[in-house]
Amino acid sequence: MSAQQPPPPHRPHVPGAPGAPWGFAPPQPREITADYRRRAGILTGSAIVVGALMAVALVVSVVFLVRADQDTRNAAYGYLALVLWVGIAAAVPFLLALAIPAARMRRRLRERQPGGWSGGA
Repeated sequence: MSAQQPPPPHRPHVPGAPGAPWGFAPPQPREITADYRRRAGILTGSAIVVGALMAVALVVSVVFLVRADQDTRNAAYGYLALVLWVGIAAAVPFLLALAIPAARMRRRLRERQPGGWSGGA
């Protein structure tokens, strides 16, 4: 005798019949937990920090370029500006990886919060 179990009974869906096929249920939204809110805040804060560091690096690189342009003895500042630009370019994927999920999570929190941004008052 075989150890295999027989397949479950098949209920065919009649084409043109109203309703969804047998066994289909629309996905139910998950409950928003305090951990989800905390992670959304951490991602948002991290994206803000990375964006601020990128902005500071851009300003510093412009200052380095100005110093390098003033005198040929300060030419190394131009190379430092190039290094900062490479760092900014390398940080863009990290910024996107933080900001996109953070924005989606914040939007989900905002949509699920009763009363919108007013805090339910």
